[in-house]
Amino acid sequence: MLKKRYLLLAALLGVASFTLRAETLTVAASAVPHAEILEFVKPQLARQGVDLQVKVFDDYVQPNVQVSEKHIDVNFFQHQPYLDKYNQSHGTHLVGVVPVHIEPFGVYSHRYKSLAQVPDEGVVAIPNDPANVGRALLLLARNGLITLKDPHNILSTTQDIVANPKNLQIRELDAAVLPRVLDQVDLAVINTNYALEAKLTPTRDAIALENGRSVYANLLVARPDNQNSPAVKKLAAALNSPEVRQFIESKYKGSIIPAF
Repeated sequence: MLKKRYLLLAALLGVASFTLRAETLTVAASAVPHAEILEFVKPQLARQGVDLQVKVFDDYVQPNVQVSEKHIDVNFFQHQPYLDKYNQSHGTHLVGVVPVHIEPFGVYSHRYKSLAQVPDEGVVAIPNDPANVGRALLLLARNGLITLKDPHNILSTTQDIVANPKNLQIRELDAAVLPRVLDQVDLAVINTNYALEAKLTPTRDAIALENGRSVYANLLVARPDNQNSPAVKKLAAALNSPEVRQFIESKYKGSIIPAF
C-alpha cells in the first residue's frame, strides 16, 4: 500500500514537473479564420510543451501594438503590405515569421448580381487602412470599374484613380464595419475574415473575387527579439504543417487558400 502511494506521488510530481516546464505563448489574432486555425494547432503545441493562449481582437491596430509593447508574444492577422505600412508609420520593427494562408478579397452587394448592374454614381465602400485601400482599388480596377495610374501599385490611393467611368462614390470605412453597411451601399469590398464572420461565403456570395496573389499571404508576426525563440519556431512549424493545409482546404473550401 505504501509503495502504491509513493508511485502515485511520483506520478503527480511528474505531471506537475511537466506543467511547470510548459512555456506559455500568447497570440493576438482575428477571430476568423486566424483564431480557428490557432485553436486547431493548440493540442499539437501542448504535446510539445507550449501552452498556446489565443487572444481575439476585432481591429487591425491593437494586435501590433500589443506585440510591439511586449504584452503579447506574436500575432496572426495581417499580410506583408499591411505590416510594412504599419512599421513605417509607427516606427516599429515587427517581422513576418511564416506565411500561412491567403484570404482573397471579394466585392459584395445586396442589391446587384453583377458589376455591370451597378449604376452611375453608385456608392462603393472599401477598407480604410492604407494597405487594404490599395488592394481594394486594384480589385476594382482589374474588374474594369476604375483605372489606376499604376495598375500594379499595391499602395494606390483614391488620388491615383485616373478614370472612373461610372463616377463611383468611393467611401473608406473601418474594415470590420463593411459587412454591416451592405444594405446601405451599392458595393462593398470586404476582407475575407470579416466576410466569413458575417456568414458570407466568398466563393458563393462575392460578385468579384481576388485571385489570391502571394503578396497578400497572412503571416505569423513576431518581434526581432523573439522571432527565433523555440516556442515561436514550434508554432511556425505547426502552422505550415500538412495537417493545417488539410484543415484549411476542408473547412474553408476555397474561401481561404494555404500559402505554403
